[in-house]
Amino acid sequence: METISVRIEPSFESWRKEARRLLERAIRPDLILWSDASTAQEDLFGQTAVTELPGEIRPVKISKAFLDLARTVSCHSNEERWGLMYQIAWRMVCNGETNLLKKVTDSDTRKLMEMAKAIRRDCHKMNAFVRFRKVGEDPHTGREQFVAWFEPSHHIIEYNASFFVKRFTGMDWSILSPEKCIHWDGVNLHTSEGVSKEAAPTEDSLEELWRGYYKSIFNPARLKLKAMQAEMPKKYWKNLPEADLIEELTRQSSTRRDEMIEAESIAPRPAPRNAYLNSLHDRNKTAVVNESAPLHDKSLEELNQLASCCRACPLWAKATQTVFGTGNPNARIMIIGEQPGDREDLEGRPFVGPAGRLLNEALAEAGLERDDLYLTNAVKHFKWKPSPTDRKKRLHDKANRGEMEACKPWLIAEVMKVQPSIIVTLGNTAAQSVVRKDFRVLSERGKVDTGNSIGFSGSIIATVHPSFLLRIRDQKEKQLELEKFTADLALALES
Repeated sequence: METISVRIEPSFESWRKEARRLLERAIRPDLILWSDASTAQEDLFGQTAVTELPGEIRPVKISKAFLDLARTVSCHSNEERWGLMYQIAWRMVCNGETNLLKKVTDSDTRKLMEMAKAIRRDCHKMNAFVRFRKVGEDPHTGREQFVAWFEPSHHIIEYNASFFVKRFTGMDWSILSPEKCIHWDGVNLHTSEGVSKEAAPTEDSLEELWRGYYKSIFNPARLKLKAMQAEMPKKYWKNLPEADLIEELTRQSSTRRDEMIEAESIAPRPAPRNAYLNSLHDRNKTAVVNESAPLHDKSLEELNQLASCCRACPLWAKATQTVFGTGNPNARIMIIGEQPGDREDLEGRPFVGPAGRLLNEALAEAGLERDDLYLTNAVKHFKWKPSPTDRKKRLHDKANRGEMEACKPWLIAEVMKVQPSIIVTLGNTAAQSVVRKDFRVLSERGKVDTGNSIGFSGSIIATVHPSFLLRIRDQKEKQLELEKFTADLALALES
């Protein structure tokens, strides 16, 4: 049989269509010369692409595991990927090697896995190092518009777009690259031809804010240059607004570390301030703030913008977005819940799901107006796990101590800016973030008479989270607990 030249569009679907035609006729991999539109050229023997293939057609079935892996590998920049993918498919379908993907020592399987790993690594870099810059607002919808520039090592821009759609649903954005650009308008995702870097904005008004925050959280005692450069190679620095700070901070790291050790050895250890506050007076007085605090002079809107970039713990990776507090910025009463739920994660606002509706009813019964309050959560990202019965359903998963501590600076900054007289905590996570690590709501609910871990000098009331009430099946018990919950909320009016 003569060699067959197969030319395809550089996409998984185009390869899949041609590969199926070839597999249906059991054509051997060594008889095929693959090329795509980005590399296609007449081969050495002058063959051209064929439309009719020899051989008897027989139905074939390719495993979903292989197709998912091939879809990933199709994004690789190595032009040999099409031939490799077909060779493995042929061995599985026509040569009876159905368990080939499990043979990690096989040279073909190993190459395929290495290519897939390279794509996942490139996607991870894109997720971590894309920096959006604000370019304006849509005059009709009022949605903010952002643009970013990224140069991937492989063809991942469209493949990886779903991450950014889920994470930045609430704004219009474009990610530009030399090969292809993607654009999101809140409803549809579309692509366009690649552009040069000159088409992307170079800065925006938030960058100085971000640079100040990055500089403030840079810990010289934890600096590991090799690990940092392995995770953040210099090729990405040119697109990062904080990049020009890295070398300076690195040079200063040993001096700053020694100064920290010296200060620690000669000075008494201060009471815990959790990064920012010495104490908070009542809402009519000024908060006493650690003079080196990076967030003490930021507005709530600026804090919200900064928190949207937070990577202090792993929760950001699976969440749709950061869910910051909302409500009256001068509220006398602040309500602090545990963490966003599924609905809050999608909408970007706290207490909008079933627990939020129950809270609204209880607040009204207690004589409190939600519009007069400031509502937030101790943890700003939705921590979830898939349902064992429905993989598309996301179930709440309790935040651990490290995740709570990572979010505490944002919580303290909110308390500092709102300066409430009263804080109401809902659930154990909230109470443990505000009062102390071993606080137990069911045995200690009501007014908190002891100190707290955030330096707040007003009144604190601890009660259950509304989701606790939703889980109660017995109606009489549920009604009793709802009355106790409402009574706890009413304490805020008396304090």
